[in-house]
Amino acid sequence: MAYSAGFTPHPKVSYANAAPTGVGSEAEYLEIALTEPRDPERLRALLDESLPSGLDVIEAVEARTSGLVDRLEASVWQLRLDGVAPAEAERAVAAFLATDNVEVKRTTKNGLRAFDARGAVTALEVVHAVRGSAEAAQQVDGGASTGAPTEVERSADRPGHGGCAILRLVVRHLTPAVRPDDVLSGLRVTADLAPPVPAEVTRLAQGPLDEETGTVTDPLTPDRDAATAVPTTAVGLTGVTVSDGSA
Repeated sequence: MAYSAGFTPHPKVSYANAAPTGVGSEAEYLEIALTEPRDPERLRALLDESLPSGLDVIEAVEARTSGLVDRLEASVWQLRLDGVAPAEAERAVAAFLATDNVEVKRTTKNGLRAFDARGAVTALEVVHAVRGSAEAAQQVDGGASTGAPTEVERSADRPGHGGCAILRLVVRHLTPAVRPDDVLSGLRVTADLAPPVPAEVTRLAQGPLDEETGTVTDPLTPDRDAATAVPTTAVGLTGVTVSDGSA
């Protein structure tokens, strides 16, 4: 790994659009500067072995193009709302999507700030859990296709929870950033939806946003394509995909 110069050298690691504190994620990205070329798969395995259980390095590619941060245009989020019936969530989602501007407030380092939570949302829907079976069911949210249900979705109908709604959210990365909790605040503003317990939030994907389909695509594709077209000859940055399932 390469280090900066000066009296206090630091590893040259750049974290791209990290998830908010208190949420889980299956799609975090970072760039690491190396002092010499390394096999990406070998690097991935070594990094993965050095991390705690539950923090997994999924893939590493040689960074042959610039602008990884700029490619992270949108995120796909899953919100588990325990104690909220799916029908109630559907009513709230419909009210939110029917509103052109949903003003919410958040405390920032510069004080209380009001902004629109609706404009950044490209897709929001209730995902129905698969009951009594792990059989795959196709759902489409904003063009992003999902195959087999996630573990969160399968557990949505477990007894003793008084109902549970699972939301899929696709949100653009704008300034100021609109976070899942801002959208939940917007659901409370537009439809008085107030889950009795905090939502369980997980980022499922982030990357370029296909404007025609609403699909969030893989941000490492340009680097893979470039690596296939041109042999490795120089030291570069390595793009790393990290999955963190912990909240």
